Amino acid sequence: MRILFWGTPTYAVPCLDALITAGHGVVGVVSQPDRRRGRGGWPQPSPVKRRAMDLGLPVWTTPSLRQDAALKQQLAELAADVFVVVAFGQILPPEMLAQPRLGCWNGHGSLLPRWRGAAPIQRAVLAGDEWTGVGIMAMEEGLDTGPVLLERRLAIGLCDNAATIAQRLSQLTADLMVEAMALLAAGPVQPQPQPATGITMAAKLSKEEFRLPWSEPALQLHRRVMSFYPRAATRWQGQRLNVLATVPLLPQRAEELGAMAGAPMTALAQTPWPPGQPGQVVAVVPAQGLVVATGEGHLLLQEAQLASKTPCRGPRLHQVLRAEVGQRLGSAGAGQKNKVARVNCL
Repeated sequence: MRILFWGTPTYAVPCLDALITAGHGVVGVVSQPDRRRGRGGWPQPSPVKRRAMDLGLPVWTTPSLRQDAALKQQLAELAADVFVVVAFGQILPPEMLAQPRLGCWNGHGSLLPRWRGAAPIQRAVLAGDEWTGVGIMAMEEGLDTGPVLLERRLAIGLCDNAATIAQRLSQLTADLMVEAMALLAAGPVQPQPQPATGITMAAKLSKEEFRLPWSEPALQLHRRVMSFYPRAATRWQGQRLNVLATVPLLPQRAEELGAMAGAPMTALAQTPWPPGQPGQVVAVVPAQGLVVATGEGHLLLQEAQLASKTPCRGPRLHQVLRAEVGQRLGSAGAGQKNKVARVNCL
């Protein structure tokens, strides 16, 4: 089939590769315009555009598809049988949706109708969903409202972050899209309408959400870290500290934590840690990280990164932060300094 591929981030690249490997004729790629990236701030092509250029495919970009009449005409002249859309970043106007004879198909990273919209993976993690997945959806004018042809589920583990989940969903999207194209080529398909109940919207992420409010319960703070990875942040000694990995020390989930990280984590979860003010370090565990009090329960800070430093964890984390019991995350200064409490046996 003649496919016009629409995509922008790294998430979409495996799908483009899979369609080509499956023998489909990709007649072109549409992606978002080059953005300033990296330390130098130079304009850089999107991952999908870069991959398309490597493959020798024609690429089009536009800041506003709706207002780009010339591009619409150029794409119509390609006479593509189908449009495949994976994380493109713009809404296709009705006249574009009507162009391909076999329709426009979107690989969406959620179990529709839950988490329609821009950030389905992050919102699923933040909400504590146990499952996510991928749906291959027939596109229509509504935002992610179309009927679903294929769907696969994927479990969300307690310590899965948005980046690792996205990697798995990306490959799942590629596999399902190839399967969907085979179905389209074989004859008429009957995608199923989405349920009328259970609709939720996955709003875009905002910078304000990345700040960790230590007054929240440990489990919700952990979900923030996992959801907004690697941008969840707090303050330490007046510097920005990106928090990259945490574990909620929940006695009721000690066995689960032990299964993921070994017996020491089970012991940490079962330890009766002393109380403290939200954000206060109550213990230093050199092999594992810092035990921090929250609004409810304790959170183990395993991995973090100070501004202009490399990520660090375990003994290296303690060395870089020079953490002492009584100091507080989220505060501008050093905080109270007490004798360091170490737990060397874990």
